[in-house]
Amino acid sequence: MLRSRIQIFVAPLVALAVTCSAASSEEAHIETIKLPPGFKIQIYAKDVRNARSMTLSPNGTLFVGTRTAGNVYAVLDSDKDNTADQVITVASDLNMPNGVAFRDGALYVAEVNRVLRYDDIESRLSNPPAPVVVNDSFPTDEHHGWKFIGFGPDGMVYVPVGAPCNVCELSDERYASVMRMKFDGTGLEVFASGVRNTVGFDWHPETKELWFTDNGRDWLGDDVPPDELNRAPEKGLHFGYPYCHGASISDPEFGQKLGCDKFVPPLAELGSHVASLGMRFYTGSMFPQEYRNQIFIAEHGSWNRSIPIGYRITLVRLDGNRAVKYEVFAEGWLQGRSAWGRPVDVLVMPDGALLVSDDKAGVIYRISYENSVSHRRI
Repeated sequence: MLRSRIQIFVAPLVALAVTCSAASSEEAHIETIKLPPGFKIQIYAKDVRNARSMTLSPNGTLFVGTRTAGNVYAVLDSDKDNTADQVITVASDLNMPNGVAFRDGALYVAEVNRVLRYDDIESRLSNPPAPVVVNDSFPTDEHHGWKFIGFGPDGMVYVPVGAPCNVCELSDERYASVMRMKFDGTGLEVFASGVRNTVGFDWHPETKELWFTDNGRDWLGDDVPPDELNRAPEKGLHFGYPYCHGASISDPEFGQKLGCDKFVPPLAELGSHVASLGMRFYTGSMFPQEYRNQIFIAEHGSWNRSIPIGYRITLVRLDGNRAVKYEVFAEGWLQGRSAWGRPVDVLVMPDGALLVSDDKAGVIYRISYENSVSHRRI
């Protein structure tokens, strides 16, 4: 496993020109986004206030969770022109309904302390059914309490529980973990421990192993510790928190209890305080072959670093289970010290395009690749 920090490689980027007769504020801002040659970005959906995690139904309905808005949305592109026609609020007044997942016609929504299920939701978007409580036994702490959820290849729904603090040692094994349960809410168990706060994960399309991002602790300086990209091939692994951060940074308060050699090191050390959230393996066929099964990460951006960092989409290139390069794929949401947008999640669409949610701008973007434009390796 990779123990030293990958040097970030900033790819050659080209500014994109968006032409329109009467540009909206979102369209004006999007001109600042830079992508590798051959790629373009456009607005897929507007007025998706506080857009966070995303999931797609087999019928093509995009469901979007929120954190501060308390809403869950259904985003429809009825005419299939790659621009949403309608944004419908299917749930409201929920407690940080960040996580959304879809299975067998039902929408699963994760609040802070419970997971809900909305049955047969697509036939009732304008008149949603009352939710079924799948499991309400999660902690009620709001600090790192919002959740990303997803169904694994084993058919179980994975639900993380963040640490209710910056750094602390807790006896309740549910905290700082990734848990999982059956789709009916039974069999809840801890799958991975020592995970400070993951708000994004995915399963490798070939090995079916869980990979996840993890947000590093605060107040050790601008450049320490890194965020992490981790791999959990089996149940029962411990990833270091609160004793060890990154591959080898011993916590000043708890590190003397257990050394870093006792834990699973990250596959890649990401930028410090970039707030790495949603991540997905690229499984589409639109992008060039070199992107196949590589990892896109939405970096929400730092909140207390003296010089802001993040506010971008990065790419981790893999060689088997080794992370060999960490590079910028899309940037421009951060202009100097001010950010006009904050990427949260990424999602691969059936046509191979990549959707990106932005909770600050309240929009969803679509990144596509034009085969007619020559592409060179970056």
